[in-house]
Amino acid sequence: MSDSSSAPSDSALFSLPKAELHLHIEGTLEPDLVFELAGRNGVSLPFASVDDLRSKYEFSDLQSFLDLYYATMDVLRTEDDFAELTRRYLAKAASQGVRHVELFFDPQAHTTRGVRLETVVDGIGAALDEAERDLDISSGIILSFLRDRPAEDAEATLMAGLSRSERIIAVGLDSAEVGNPPGLFEDVFARARDEGLRAVAHAGEEGPPEYIIEALDLLQVERIDHGIRAIEDPALVARLAAESIPLTVCPLSNVRLRAVPVLADHPILRLDAAGVAVTVNSDDPAYFGGYVGDNFVALRDALGLTADDAARFARTSITASFASDDRKTALLAELDAWRG
Repeated sequence: MSDSSSAPSDSALFSLPKAELHLHIEGTLEPDLVFELAGRNGVSLPFASVDDLRSKYEFSDLQSFLDLYYATMDVLRTEDDFAELTRRYLAKAASQGVRHVELFFDPQAHTTRGVRLETVVDGIGAALDEAERDLDISSGIILSFLRDRPAEDAEATLMAGLSRSERIIAVGLDSAEVGNPPGLFEDVFARARDEGLRAVAHAGEEGPPEYIIEALDLLQVERIDHGIRAIEDPALVARLAAESIPLTVCPLSNVRLRAVPVLADHPILRLDAAGVAVTVNSDDPAYFGGYVGDNFVALRDALGLTADDAARFARTSITASFASDDRKTALLAELDAWRG
């Protein structure tokens, strides 16, 4: 890049070396793969065609998305299914500059329909191994608890997940936020930390700023996923900045789920200006209209994101990751080379 204060091109933003820290692998299930896997596994779909399914991707809120999200993932049955899902995400991510990914998976969404946790992790892990070898993308897997299920279920899920502890780097908390505060999961997060796992949590997407405070104080998380409603609480914004708590922000997702009316109103640059460490991510890109590079392009078009802004967000994504120090050093060197 030459003029760091100018508007970067699409190709520059796609080539920007970056980490993706907020990505639900089930949310990369594109309509064509839904139908492909349904045919492979003999699953009957309530959609007439790929186009009919794609037409359903208009959401009024988080719950309306989750209803479709859980319905389509029923086609995921075998280790090979999860490997193919992950493989296709990684190919797209590589084309948009992702050099490290820490992806979420929702084991309870699979075990409740008879798919073993080990099947999910082993399939995802096989594709991640391929990507490290063939695409030089490093990675980690985050086991996410569904917050709209009882905490006891989360405890059982954690115990099952420890059978693949060499693969899982952290625990997270996702699904329907309103009415399901982080504090309900304090004990299971403490157990996860005792087992040596890192901790992150969704908070402040639809839920209030108080949920962010609970996630920090009770769950002792190292990153907040989303966190955009922090902007409503100046004291919380100051705390996030002072304590260098990263937010894994998903701009296109926030608009699609009506957490933000239009992208021009998104608070990401205001949070950044206040000193909060923010990163750009895609969340569930098959459903929300764009992968991580597309989110950078959308921010440029709607908010005037500059090359300096983009590089700063990419740098934060690398330093806020759970990658090894050596890997972070290598990726930061790539970023410096991109900046020229």
